Amino acid sequence: MTELNATAGALLGFLSREPMTGWQVVQAAELELCDFWNLNRSQVYRELAKLNDDGLIEAGDKGVREQLPYTITERGRAAFLDWLHEDPSPEIIRSPLHLKLSFAEDLDAATCARFVQIHRLRNEERLAYYRRLETAIQDRRPRQTEVLRFGIMFREGFLTWLDSLPWSRP
Repeated sequence: MTELNATAGALLGFLSREPMTGWQVVQAAELELCDFWNLNRSQVYRELAKLNDDGLIEAGDKGVREQLPYTITERGRAAFLDWLHEDPSPEIIRSPLHLKLSFAEDLDAATCARFVQIHRLRNEERLAYYRRLETAIQDRRPRQTEVLRFGIMFREGFLTWLDSLPWSRP
């Protein structure tokens, strides 16, 4: 069986629901994966071409604006289910804020405070988005709602942590 990377597994997961163009896959990923997994357009199109070459998906006829719909094959569905049942790898948090604050001794307090304020606003926006999304999908996709609940709790925890920093106080 074909060994899949996480990006290929996610793409096959989206295509297992219904045929989609690369653009539709990107849109679905942005909506559903939120901040939990990052897929960029070039990565999606590169991976779709490889999945097509490997016979895991099939390209349909070009449609409007030369968009190419893809359908998962039986081989692709089997590879997706194999990948889905593998144990997930450990989480890696890539946080530019944490990276910068790791060197806060070399920053002035005003810069640290600015960083905290920027991230406070970003986290408040993401939290509001997750709550809206949770309301919109909770009846249709209850298991996806569980993932969003993590996002809500993560953002709430992140805001609590930001409030605890010495630079968060005026």
